[in-house]
Amino acid sequence: MKSTLIKTTLGASVLAAATILGGATVAQADSKVMAVGSTAMQPLAQEAGEKFTEKNSDITVNVQGGGSGAGLSQVGKGSIDIGNSDIFASQKKGVDADKMKDNKVAAVGIAPVVNKDVDVKNVSADELKDIFTGKITNWKELGGKDEKIVLINRAQGSGTRFTFEQNVLDGKSAKSSQEQDDNGAVQKIVGQTPGAISYLAFSYTQGKSADKLKTLSVDNVKPTDKNVADNKWKIWAYEHMYTTKNPSKETKQYIEFVQSDDMKKTTKKLGYIPMSDMKVEKDDKNKVTKIED
Repeated sequence: MKSTLIKTTLGASVLAAATILGGATVAQADSKVMAVGSTAMQPLAQEAGEKFTEKNSDITVNVQGGGSGAGLSQVGKGSIDIGNSDIFASQKKGVDADKMKDNKVAAVGIAPVVNKDVDVKNVSADELKDIFTGKITNWKELGGKDEKIVLINRAQGSGTRFTFEQNVLDGKSAKSSQEQDDNGAVQKIVGQTPGAISYLAFSYTQGKSADKLKTLSVDNVKPTDKNVADNKWKIWAYEHMYTTKNPSKETKQYIEFVQSDDMKKTTKKLGYIPMSDMKVEKDDKNKVTKIED
């Protein structure tokens, strides 16, 4: 994305000087916030970063992907300011969650997605598990046309994959298949591959870039924000912005902005659920409880 490249360039160094551009003096950001991790969360973090910098011209927010595991590992080492993650730090091996601060900024649903040529609209939870464990290999077994099912998975370390497997596979291992590092790559490949199936954060199932794929309902429940909010749709996660126990002032300001009412409309538009809209909560053991009014 062009905006991502602009932010990366600006955030590459800390500049206090001003540059002359076309006869005008343009002040450069003198502080930066570096956020790395979840690609499911990247659209939200990036958009929030741009809006935040519009209001705070002396601070640049640099957002990069890499997966939840990378974000958690790097913030744990203190090499970045924020580790964006779809999973709790306690769910990541090799990470000391006690040394981090968890900032939940939204929830996100994760939906099974297929190439548009697939003529199946709904599967049961058991059928979805059987697809990803290799028991069901042709769409005709589910009432569709005679077409081989092509599995596309996320790479190990992906928070999206962790959430999908935790809620769909019941601890079973997914069948070995093609793996992709980020949601954007999955979106593109599923759209280009007849018979393909994978899973994506809701934020990647809408818009022009998703026009060659469609979501599947599970047990006749549609993957919608409303169904995530009350846990009718079971496949969802929090979007966490992990920091050290003592983050910088600029990092705190940015996270508070992401959580603010100013971002609520944008959060919904991008395919996420604001924390204030959630009717349930879940812990790191995947136990879901109703939020009392």
